[in-house]
Amino acid sequence: MVGVGSRSGAPEAEVLGLVRAALAEAGLPAVAVTAFATLDLRAGEPGILAAAAWFGVPVRAYPSEELARVAVPHPSAVARAATGSGSVAEAAALRGAGPGAELVVEKRKTGRVTCAVAAFLPIVPGEVTVEERLSGPTGGYIGGDARTPPTCPTPLPSPHATAAMTIDIPAETHDLRHHGDAEVRDEKLIDLAVNVRTHTPPLWLRDRIAASLTELAAYPDGRAARAAVASRHDLPTRRVLLTSGAAEAFVLLARALPVRRAVVVHPQFTEPEAALVAAGHTVDRVLLREEDGFRLDPAAVPEDADLVIIGNPTNPTSVLHPAAAIAALARPGRTLVVDEAFMDAVPGERESLASRTDVPGLVVLRSLTKTWGLAGLRVGYVLAEPGIIAALERAQPLWPVSTPALAAAEACMSRAALAEAEDAAHRIGVDRAHLLAGLVEFDEVRAVAAAEAPFVLVRIEGADQIRERLRARGFAARRGDTFPGLDRNWLRLAVRDRVTTNRFLQALDQSLLLLG
Repeated sequence: MVGVGSRSGAPEAEVLGLVRAALAEAGLPAVAVTAFATLDLRAGEPGILAAAAWFGVPVRAYPSEELARVAVPHPSAVARAATGSGSVAEAAALRGAGPGAELVVEKRKTGRVTCAVAAFLPIVPGEVTVEERLSGPTGGYIGGDARTPPTCPTPLPSPHATAAMTIDIPAETHDLRHHGDAEVRDEKLIDLAVNVRTHTPPLWLRDRIAASLTELAAYPDGRAARAAVASRHDLPTRRVLLTSGAAEAFVLLARALPVRRAVVVHPQFTEPEAALVAAGHTVDRVLLREEDGFRLDPAAVPEDADLVIIGNPTNPTSVLHPAAAIAALARPGRTLVVDEAFMDAVPGERESLASRTDVPGLVVLRSLTKTWGLAGLRVGYVLAEPGIIAALERAQPLWPVSTPALAAAEACMSRAALAEAEDAAHRIGVDRAHLLAGLVEFDEVRAVAAAEAPFVLVRIEGADQIRERLRARGFAARRGDTFPGLDRNWLRLAVRDRVTTNRFLQALDQSLLLLG
């Protein structure tokens, strides 16, 4: 029994795609479906009716009061407020399958559709769960299982190199452990090298952190913070793992996951590759090119890669890739890691995959460092399929996130905090436009105009010398040559307020004149 929930107007392709992916996770053929089940108010949706017709099955409709009485394992406050049921998809699947049914596939969702699969089958001796009866030894893959379902054979390796991107396996020439904080240590400089929002953490957050200090005698308890993160992304808690900053998550991924061929899309944050190399893995690179706007072509990633890592928006290019382009990288048997450390600095977090459960092998990393000024506290989190979360958790030391960091994480998930972050994202956009407009005035400077993050990447011939001249005038800029795919002629500039930007542009003008 396939339970479906949808928003009004959800198209057939979205409903059908999610249902087929859920069935594939359970290893079920299309002929196993006996009916669709949904809320009566959605039973006439053209997308649901067309998808059911594709399977050749009827649509069963249930009133909201009836679905509200069905206990679901992954309730959502949003769904309950809208329909009375904690999950229309799970409740409808269980109700339609009848007494004694179990969920074979828990709630999965896209932007407008939710889906769950339930079945009633007696346990066969020697088996543990209904899921084993249905899926056999292959397991599922929609949430990132490294094993491939029988209907999706492992693709043959094939080299992919396009005019836009190339696979690069060079001798190491980049300092992958260099980060922006090294540019400002031991000197009093105006910081354009570190992408942490200024005037943070705000007073209310400092107060919450300070209040947690009375609890330091007890071991950290992350349950409340984990639940807050799950609620913020409308996910079950078992899809959430709190980490000591996003950097720890890269180390856990490198140590905990079986990796045959790792590919990192560059230029991007270098810690993922550094962590993989430190764990003994060989890393291939896909290099995005300036002439293409540093934009992603999914076809450039080798088909046989079983681990792919990309940032969105990407550090240092500031490019925001379409969610559809990144989701196109997903494959059965592949883990797709998306570093969304700067996504909360994008108004509306458009192109985020954080709440998606329909992308096979998806792992999304988030950080609270940038927007909330918590680099010294170290707090971030991972969103992924429960099996991946469990594997990463086993690789973590005990109590990896401190009590003050947990307090901060919980506080930053509140409705008021999210509204403040959204407001900050809009202000950053205005300040970034001011910076880009100023940079256009210099013939020697070429900026990545499609910037969407709180920083801008610029190319200046002799940028390494310009950087030193800027330091002499009180400004720290992030060197670009430590990022694979860039050289000494690149700088990354953090977005600051207009007054600071105007002073920087004057210093840049003077530095360019001195360079001749």
